[in-house]
Amino acid sequence: MTQAELRLCSLLLQEHFGEIVEKVGNSLLRTGPRPLRLLAGDTGLLPDQVKKALCVLIQHNLVRYEVQPRGSVEYEARSERILRILRYPRYIYTAKTLYGDPGELLVEELLLHGHLSMSCAVARVADRLTETMEDGKTMDYSEVSSTFVRLADTHFIQRCPMVPEIPRGAKAPPPPAPALAIAEKDMYVVPRLSLAGKGKRRHSCDEEEEGEHKAKRQKQEGGTSETPPDDGIYWQVNLERFHQHFRDQALVSAVASRMDQTSSEVVRTMLRMSEVTTASGASHTQPLSSNEIFRSLPAGYNIGKQVLDQYLALLADDPLEFVGKSGDSGGGTYTVNLHKALVSLATATLESIVEERFGSRCARIFRLLLRKKHLEQKQVEDFAMIPAKEAKDMLYRMLSENLVSLQEIPKTPDHAPSRTFYLYTVNVMAAARMLLHRCYKSVANLMERRQHEMRENKRLLEKSQRVEAILASMQATGAEAAQLHEVEEMITGPERQQLETLKRNVNKIDASENQVDETIFVLESFIESTMKRP
Repeated sequence: MTQAELRLCSLLLQEHFGEIVEKVGNSLLRTGPRPLRLLAGDTGLLPDQVKKALCVLIQHNLVRYEVQPRGSVEYEARSERILRILRYPRYIYTAKTLYGDPGELLVEELLLHGHLSMSCAVARVADRLTETMEDGKTMDYSEVSSTFVRLADTHFIQRCPMVPEIPRGAKAPPPPAPALAIAEKDMYVVPRLSLAGKGKRRHSCDEEEEGEHKAKRQKQEGGTSETPPDDGIYWQVNLERFHQHFRDQALVSAVASRMDQTSSEVVRTMLRMSEVTTASGASHTQPLSSNEIFRSLPAGYNIGKQVLDQYLALLADDPLEFVGKSGDSGGGTYTVNLHKALVSLATATLESIVEERFGSRCARIFRLLLRKKHLEQKQVEDFAMIPAKEAKDMLYRMLSENLVSLQEIPKTPDHAPSRTFYLYTVNVMAAARMLLHRCYKSVANLMERRQHEMRENKRLLEKSQRVEAILASMQATGAEAAQLHEVEEMITGPERQQLETLKRNVNKIDASENQVDETIFVLESFIESTMKRP
């Protein structure tokens, strides 16, 4: 694990879970799997604090545990899962675009709590949606429940592994830690619940406190409310499925920019037909016949079967090979070559970065090396039509940044420079890894900058929050406009201007984080796909 990844993981844990959880997580990331005793000694925290921190991390799937042969339990941090916290806003926004407000809030609640039961998630979301509605209107549980079922059917959420049931007659002692498991066929099966009810509003602080005291009193007396029918069946967000959706979106937009909108719609239809049947790590989709594709095209696209066949032939003949022909049955069978698509997307990202950093002439040399694989310096000058001095300078600059590499091919065993060929080449995998490392570093810098901005304006932010709270309480009690105006004037003009500047800067930093994360996603997907290939 690189220093940049470690730093970014620490910042993410601190921002979302606080200092104690960050200490425990950081210790596990630095040292690898270790038992509770060593973890408490390394962090300098109380064993009780370490236990609570581990509970939080396990709840959010950021730490896994394993029982060792001698009986001790070791905990291991999942760095790749911690880095996914950066993508949470994108998951939530995608759920909103696909399934509306209920889908957005369901995914948000599941990400916020790590995992929840269906009945609990539906009740929470219904209450939150009711809060935003006009007086007299409420959100029905059945509407949120149907969105939950749709999310499970499309595999965007999945069931968490459970503790297997132990037979009653078994006399063996229980293991130090339970081994969680779930059958693949049960991962997306939604329990049949008749969730009847409507979302509730929170009326006032007094009623809320009264409700809390009532719940506490019930707990102390040992009387609990009835157990929900899906008790023990917990759900979590399936991040791999979201990544599959992001990859498909990137692929469709790449086809649209290279060809036209209709071509991209054909590819989108093919991906939609095979999204549930294709595994997340597969190199290509399941073969689909042109007749199946024609029947599945959206209703708005009035293109004939003959035109569709022409589009499919055009896509199959394209040099990028996003779509490949796999047979002639059913009017011809076609697949989407996911690995080649990811290679093209990663290569386009590398070209774009080279062009932004070193200019269009450097990008020309870079593209030339990608196409020709190996070239001598003289060949680069001739093919790129760039003067020798400039070509040499550009090649050395890219070589110093590890974007291109130099390969020596000696004519004789003594490796004498006069009798050696020096060939420039681009190692796409190495360049992608290097740029991924830089992206992690950039995101960590952006997060630290945002924290610095917030610290610098901490007093002003607290004052603004106090004024907003006073205004909200006065509006609730029906205060006059003059009184409200008087409270608003507690924040002076220069302070208001400073708050606007802070808001603008923080928004810019957030947008930059999301943009860098898009690059991270393309590079990570390419590296993962290449590593999985035989």
